Amino acid sequence: MPPRPPRPFNRGQQKKEDAHRINEKIIGVSKVRLVGEEIEPGLYSIEDALKISKDLEMDLVEIVANADPPVCRVIDYKKFLYDQKKKQKEMKAKASKIVVKEVRFGPNTDEHDFNFKLNHAKKFLQEGSKVKAFVFFKGRSILFKDKGEILLLKFAAELEEFGKADSLPELEGKRMILFLSPKKKK
Repeated sequence: MPPRPPRPFNRGQQKKEDAHRINEKIIGVSKVRLVGEEIEPGLYSIEDALKISKDLEMDLVEIVANADPPVCRVIDYKKFLYDQKKKQKEMKAKASKIVVKEVRFGPNTDEHDFNFKLNHAKKFLQEGSKVKAFVFFKGRSILFKDKGEILLLKFAAELEEFGKADSLPELEGKRMILFLSPKKKK
């Protein structure tokens, strides 16, 4: 029985260097469209493009592989990877994170408690958080689900200038739930 070939070190994972074809790994093409700094853009044979990149002591990187001919750029590949990683990190930081704050009611919540929780919900919506308002029914209080629905609709109406209801109140088990999203700031 012949010996097994060695397994690759990072099986199932793609190396970052394999994300783009660089230098001699650009195969199967005779001409490339070359772009980059300090270079006259245009069509070049693969040999000329490699020579230009070697003369500038940089890498020839295939940027758009499915173009005809493929687009290549003469750049420092490690710096290119670093810049891409930095851009992705910035985009991730700029992505908005949705925070959901909960406000809990009972079916027989009195006016003072309602106003107290209403003020909290206003503050949450002004901060840009979503509000999940729900009425929790204990034991036989589920018989008063219409009271819970009225309470949530009143809650949504009071908060109309700060946020809008995503949908009508829905009963899920022992909870009647209503989601409110903040209005966009102009």
